[in-house]
Amino acid sequence: MSLIFTVKQQNCAIIERFGKYHRIAKSGLHFKIPIVDKICSILTLKIQQLNVSVETKTKDNVFVNLVVAVQYRVLADKVYEACYMLQDPEQQIKAFVFDLVRAQVPLLDLDDVFSKKDDIAIAVKNELEGQMAEFGYGIIKALVTDVNPDANVKAAMNEINTAQRLRIAATEKGETEKIMKVKQAEAEADAAILQGKGIAGQRQAIIEGLSDSVGEFVKQIPGTDPARVMDMVLMIQYIDTLKEIGGNSNSNIVFVPHSPGNVNNLASQIQETVFAAQKLNNNGTN
Repeated sequence: MSLIFTVKQQNCAIIERFGKYHRIAKSGLHFKIPIVDKICSILTLKIQQLNVSVETKTKDNVFVNLVVAVQYRVLADKVYEACYMLQDPEQQIKAFVFDLVRAQVPLLDLDDVFSKKDDIAIAVKNELEGQMAEFGYGIIKALVTDVNPDANVKAAMNEINTAQRLRIAATEKGETEKIMKVKQAEAEADAAILQGKGIAGQRQAIIEGLSDSVGEFVKQIPGTDPARVMDMVLMIQYIDTLKEIGGNSNSNIVFVPHSPGNVNNLASQIQETVFAAQKLNNNGTN
């Protein structure tokens, strides 16, 4: 029965006179004739959101539940249509969303539903824009906010993903172990080669040292047989070796031939070893 009324910001009031549409009152202070004029409805011009849950089936026969969020508002220049053309605009929007989602999702496999949810949202927005504009509503945005397959399907997908990751991890671990073993073998081979070269070099140095000693001895005493001198040098080294073994308390017990008659045989064996080492060294150098 009041003569004065106000309309809040981002709202508009529909005024009827004797039950018939009369005018639209926008935000601010307004007057109306008591009994004659009546506020029929107040509509907000703010953006509103409607969440629609849709259950449907994918192309690979998996039931899935999609949540579509539709953001909409009343168009300022079509308040009359928004007030009088639809009894329940939210139910109308839900019907359009149900129809469109159930037409799009059955064309996609479950994995594609996840990867193409933005395409579904765009299709919903484009369809709703054309349908709802004539009723005075504008569609701001449509979003697919959630995709929920059946719990058993979700568990199976997680198991598949876990198995794939474990297989990748096992493959990577095997490759790592393979590389480590190959590198270790290469290192051992290189070490053996270097050790062989070191032994060959050591023996070559011994040969050169013995050769110098024998040559110097022959120069000092003319007419001396070098082979006899070599036997004498080897005999001295043989005796020195026995002395070191006997003088070291930490050495193991070693049995060696020590009678004078075995010296020639020992010398022959050492000479053969020295010549073999020299030949090995020459082959490694070539």
